[in-house]
Amino acid sequence: MKVNKLDIKTDQRGWLTEVLRKEDLHPGREAFGQFFVTTAHPGISKGHHYHLRKHEWFCVIKGKALLVLEDIDTKQRTEIIMGEDNMITVELPLRSAHAIRNTGEEMMYLLAYTDEPFNPQDGDTHPYKLDI
Repeated sequence: MKVNKLDIKTDQRGWLTEVLRKEDLHPGREAFGQFFVTTAHPGISKGHHYHLRKHEWFCVIKGKALLVLEDIDTKQRTEIIMGEDNMITVELPLRSAHAIRNTGEEMMYLLAYTDEPFNPQDGDTHPYKLDI
């Protein structure tokens, strides 16, 4: 797992940050994959799966969340607080089950990147229920 603290540039108009740069990607996987945004209502968790080959990066751009990762082999568990109070990008390790829960009182917005676009015939998304 890799966590990057984001450099937030703020002025009277709002803020800007670079969530993910090409040099953050894995060698041989620099071709464009897929960005997506997902939201969650307060108290709701999403994810509960792992990947064998797809790398993902998460950044909560609005709201507050708890990201839980669990290595499917060792069962080692990691919890990371993300969101407006902790603007970070987290790279999710392969073979690491993950779920994210909205811990705030407003809608949570998650910006995510995967280095492989979703293919419904071969999604590389394996269910794994996490206690979150």
